[in-house]
Amino acid sequence: MKKIIIPIIVVIAVFAHAGCKKWSDEKTDIYQYIPPPGQTVSDATPLCGSIKGVMLSGKTYTIGCDVYINKGDTLVIQPGVTINVTNNSGICVRGVLASLGTKAQPVTLSVPGLLKDNTPGLAFKADSAHSSTRLWRGIACDTSCTMLVLKWTHIDFAGSAYGTTFSQAVGQKPTTSFNILFQNPNGYFIMEDCWMWGGTDDCIRVSQGKIHVYRNTFEKSGGSGGDIINVKGGTTGTMAYNFFIGTAYNGQKASNKGQPVGAPQTNIVMYNSTFVDCGLQVVPGQRGSTINFEEGARGAFYNNVAVNCRVGYRVVNNPAADTTNLSYGYNYQYADSLVIANNFFTSGTVCKKPQSTDLPNPATYLPANFDYTNPVYDGTPAVQKLAPMFVNFPLPCPSSPWAITSVGNYNFHIQPSSPLIGKGFTGVHPFVVVPLDPTFGASEVTPPGADLGCYQSNGTGNQH
Repeated sequence: MKKIIIPIIVVIAVFAHAGCKKWSDEKTDIYQYIPPPGQTVSDATPLCGSIKGVMLSGKTYTIGCDVYINKGDTLVIQPGVTINVTNNSGICVRGVLASLGTKAQPVTLSVPGLLKDNTPGLAFKADSAHSSTRLWRGIACDTSCTMLVLKWTHIDFAGSAYGTTFSQAVGQKPTTSFNILFQNPNGYFIMEDCWMWGGTDDCIRVSQGKIHVYRNTFEKSGGSGGDIINVKGGTTGTMAYNFFIGTAYNGQKASNKGQPVGAPQTNIVMYNSTFVDCGLQVVPGQRGSTINFEEGARGAFYNNVAVNCRVGYRVVNNPAADTTNLSYGYNYQYADSLVIANNFFTSGTVCKKPQSTDLPNPATYLPANFDYTNPVYDGTPAVQKLAPMFVNFPLPCPSSPWAITSVGNYNFHIQPSSPLIGKGFTGVHPFVVVPLDPTFGASEVTPPGADLGCYQSNGTGNQH
């Protein structure tokens, strides 16, 4: 039996910039896991019903109806596996699912016949990423799921409604259509170096659980009104080095809403993520489009980059986030136009205070008597200020700032002369709540970077 010791968890953030009190959490735990037997999953016929064992490297499997990994069972997906999901089917996890792709041999779960479309300005209803009649249901974990591990895995064209039978299996409504659902307060959700494409609602919903979400890429996610990584009451952990483009609402959102009795307060540390052309469906003052803390959530967010996102970083006070235990700073925003710059500090019930460490410096465009609870100002000095200098991406955008919704042939790494280099704060600590293990745990906890955003000039961070 293999023992993995989770290190002492320490979360420390500098509060001199946010005017909040210092806070920390400590926890030690022993995680024990017995690898599953080497039973091979057959690729001879479409899979339906209960499955467990190992999907072998390089093989192609077909899912023909909803499949279930029962409590106590494990499904391991080896590198290079392709899974074609048909008939709007889904994967229900009551035990353990580990998709173990590698950089050289990623795993792919998709719908046969659906093709990705990178056309700028593509009409929402014409985009196959949101084709609700052909999508698959995604991965939905019951409260008994102890571990969901996704590494170097493409999850494409998920987001079909759960329907009556599948929804009952995971305690959701038939109309629910999350690409990924996790809901065990004592379970581990680990997602590293993955890609997600499309959807119709929240891309990832964590009702409660211990999470580690690092170095992933999200394109065209959130449908017409969903967040991308949306965590609720009882969720703890870290989100870092993620890349978002063309999202509907928030990229990373933390809320303590629905905290179950005995579950911890939502506590999320976020750092070094990049958001481009996000908030397609946002009405300023009502929703966020990058990072959002609300309803009793605590944590920190540092070193993030937002480019042409409809509204700025958002801390909501109706109901209030736990602002006493929330720290933030060293975050960057870029705007092609005044309509975007005027919403760096969005209207509505917000309490995000300007930080002198942010770029561009708020003092260069906010009045001396600026009221962050009623942010009215002229953002003209911030328009097209400090362009990020991506390797290949048009700024200012030649059309609508929200026309480009996928990576395509663009390159969002930063040039040597980028103003993002060396502007990061490395003093915030990741909140480590999952086991560290190359297979059944976090492969790496990438520390905060010296550069802003998910791509670091030294080659670390997001590897896509």
